[in-house]
Amino acid sequence: MKSFLVIGLGRFGRNLTTRLLELGNEVMVLDKEEERVARIAGAATAACVGDCQDEQVLASLGVRNFDVCFVCVRDDFQSSLEATAALKELGAKCVVARADQERQIKFLKKIGADFVVHTEMDMAYRVATRFSARNAFDYFELTPKFAVFEIETPEDWEGKTVIEMDVRRRYNVNILGVKNGDEVEPLMDPHYRFQADAHLIIAGDKDAGIRLMNQD
Repeated sequence: MKSFLVIGLGRFGRNLTTRLLELGNEVMVLDKEEERVARIAGAATAACVGDCQDEQVLASLGVRNFDVCFVCVRDDFQSSLEATAALKELGAKCVVARADQERQIKFLKKIGADFVVHTEMDMAYRVATRFSARNAFDYFELTPKFAVFEIETPEDWEGKTVIEMDVRRRYNVNILGVKNGDEVEPLMDPHYRFQADAHLIIAGDKDAGIRLMNQD
């Protein structure tokens, strides 16, 4: 379980909050409109009405305690910029900001955003899944039931071969390749021994993949 702060409860923020909660996380929400906060307050771990441009409001939330802070403000790019910058100044571990237009991405990154996303409901689902996972680096949903993941090599796989782990039968996923640095090599050898520092590109049943990338 991780702890998240979601700032801005438009469609993207609500979808993101809902999915993060479904994945078993703690989520605090913030929006300046009381009606929006009230709509989701019953489901969220904690809820606050306040202006994200007010640094004192953000400071009162204890942003250092969240694993990820999401800035999901819509139709007010200035607010998004100010909130992102303030979160970083207050020591937030990771800030993910939403952009409505592609040209906004570079500005958000310049003032400290660790990651920037810029689509609606489908991206909210992907972002929630990716940042909620313990061992995932990327996630791409091809269909509602099938997805591709980039994950760390599970600790109990290290030193064992593909055959020994019987990955396809036991985990209902296929290993497409092994990533070392920026290079991805297709995995064709069933006698390949899993290495601790390598990332795996896997594809298969979405729920099975999510369980695998969340295992201890």
